[in-house]
Amino acid sequence: MSYLFTSESVSEGHPDKVCDCISDSLVDLFLNKDNYARCAIETLATTNRIIISGETSCNEYISKEEIENTVRQAVRNIGYDQKGFSWQTVQIDNYLHHQSADIALGVDIDGAGDQGIMFGYAKKEQGFDSEYMPLAIYLSNQILKNLSFARHNGEVPGIEPDAKSQVTLEYDNNGKPVAVKTVVLSTQHSDKLSQEEVRHIAKQYIARTLPEGWMPEDKNILINPTGRFVIGGPDGDTGLTGRKIIVDNYGGYAPHGGGAFSGKDATKVDRSAAYMLRYLAKNIVAAGLADECLLQVSYAIGIAEPLSLYIDCRKTNKVDEKKILDTINEMVSLTPKNIITKLNLRRPIYTPTAAYGHFGRQPQENGCFSWEKLDLAEQLKKCF
Repeated sequence: MSYLFTSESVSEGHPDKVCDCISDSLVDLFLNKDNYARCAIETLATTNRIIISGETSCNEYISKEEIENTVRQAVRNIGYDQKGFSWQTVQIDNYLHHQSADIALGVDIDGAGDQGIMFGYAKKEQGFDSEYMPLAIYLSNQILKNLSFARHNGEVPGIEPDAKSQVTLEYDNNGKPVAVKTVVLSTQHSDKLSQEEVRHIAKQYIARTLPEGWMPEDKNILINPTGRFVIGGPDGDTGLTGRKIIVDNYGGYAPHGGGAFSGKDATKVDRSAAYMLRYLAKNIVAAGLADECLLQVSYAIGIAEPLSLYIDCRKTNKVDEKKILDTINEMVSLTPKNIITKLNLRRPIYTPTAAYGHFGRQPQENGCFSWEKLDLAEQLKKCF
């Protein structure tokens, strides 16, 4: 049966993403001071005000001025210097406090920093190189990345930081993507730009992103459907850390455990275990053991070993799923300590993850996106 499937993404200037970027910038600040620092930082942003709160612990002193400067720099890097929200004038309220001793008890013995379930996923889309990501979320992210790159480089004067995209794909009876049915792109803009000018700019970056010949009919390209988007960012809508968890993951193609990533250090398995399961799922698909792979793991706070590990290749596996699971268990330990060591997660590498997805990215020289490496695929192949 043919079907349509839709995923959305948001830019780094979206109010919720502003908060994710601030929270992850603060995580990196703490990890720069102390690789064993712990963070669970939440940010709220509204008209010319940012509120940060949460738990931290660090063996090095970090002043309120350093924290405030980090917050302002994050906002500046995004590009906000508007009347209603400016990196220069925004009021910053700091309510960070020391990590709870009760939570620290479990983490100090290398246990999980919380209970919960986490998922990892990878998919080989037929005929497409999408970093083993589902195509709709991959394209949604890429549209906004390309537009943001052009904005930062001064290629599109008048385009402002806040933006959202949405891509609807058509799949054929065999589950192969065959067309883009609809694209929605809403982008904040200067009041000096007409809607015709905004539409012209937006269509350029949609066309540059989509596969050749996949531009939908003009009536199915929806640019700023309300007709105007001048007031945006936290001035237009309050932002919160962790409110775009589906955007951060797989765009609805896979389940989600409910825990956000941004603002958390790697002792929080919401983040680190989800990264490890993405690493494993991606390598399983890259090794040719399946065209699609979903993994789930569960933890109890203070306990190192996971309570469960589950696999579902959605009938695309070329070998027995149980054998894949047994092989994973033999090759990789899923205790928080070993995940952190394997992926080298105690470094200040998190700010780039805060926008345009935590998955489907290129590993960087500083170790960011280490969970996107394919260094396990060959080893997995040899086991079958």
